[in-house]
Amino acid sequence: MQQTTTNQLTLTLPDDWHLHLRDGEMLTETVAATARCFARAIVMPNLVPPVVNAEMAAAYKARINEAIPANLAHSFTPLMTIYLTNQTTPQDILAAKAAGVTAAKLYPAGATTNSDAAVSQIDRLFPVFEAMTNADMPLLIHGEVTDSHIDIFDREKVFIDTILNKIVSHFSQLRIVLEHITTEDAVEFVKAQDNHVAATITPQHLLLNRNDLLVGGVRPHNYCLPVLKRNTHQQALREVVASGNSKFFLGTDSAPHEKYRKENACGCAGCYSAWSAIELYAQVFEELGVIEKLEAFASFYGADFYQLPRNTQTITLVKESWQVPEEIILPNGNPIVPFYAGKTLSWKLQSK
Repeated sequence: MQQTTTNQLTLTLPDDWHLHLRDGEMLTETVAATARCFARAIVMPNLVPPVVNAEMAAAYKARINEAIPANLAHSFTPLMTIYLTNQTTPQDILAAKAAGVTAAKLYPAGATTNSDAAVSQIDRLFPVFEAMTNADMPLLIHGEVTDSHIDIFDREKVFIDTILNKIVSHFSQLRIVLEHITTEDAVEFVKAQDNHVAATITPQHLLLNRNDLLVGGVRPHNYCLPVLKRNTHQQALREVVASGNSKFFLGTDSAPHEKYRKENACGCAGCYSAWSAIELYAQVFEELGVIEKLEAFASFYGADFYQLPRNTQTITLVKESWQVPEEIILPNGNPIVPFYAGKTLSWKLQSK
């Protein structure tokens, strides 16, 4: 159980229930950054090409396992997902479940990075959702519509109203995670559902609002999808994590891109928060005056929803001011800018 003193915080080893590790050489950086403070992570499948079946998930998991640092090889487990497309079949779900795939991810086509192959006709997936319900495989949802006439700041709300309500009403026993929620509308929707519906919340949406993206010039390293919202929505997210509601849990949505890909005319969406993830959440919970509630949010609620055992190891954070680096150099020599670069955090993880 969590133990807190003035200068030290010990909590059950947490998990990241929404993570992008990417692929190739970048895995050396991203896997190590995650494994330093998380026991398990739900790994997103939006690679090129996307991970659409059990065989591809197994191959990707093998690549991830190869990148785990030797000293952490027995303390980090990637939990794999498959990417739903218009061509996904119930048989694909059954095969993935049998192969140990944890969940399936629904991206509306064009919603985020590498989502062009994603779903354009939700109703066509109803047989797939039925198979997932029967197999008790969670559905993970990027909850935004992509219609060009819908304002980008309204896309989460419209998705909930027009699509998510339909899925939940048709499949009341399907376990659903509404990923990286950003609005008060999403908070209220999840709170109103039974325990089959939950949500993940990122550090960037707790720490920032759209002023941090747009005021004083566009800040590309704060650009993510769903995009940062107004401060009233940020406050709703902060209030629900402070409340200790068990339907909301940690999911960083850490999504790295090389610096040159972020700082260009059509900069990529995503914040690389894995590098200081647990420290960022500790900062939020301390600001909210509920540091004692961090452990359940980070270590218990997600495991319980996924019906996995809670971790038994612990990590310790110490009260120590430190600065997030301005850049990290990848194995290929290119820099990447971590989320909150150059800013000071007040908690620091001791080595595992």
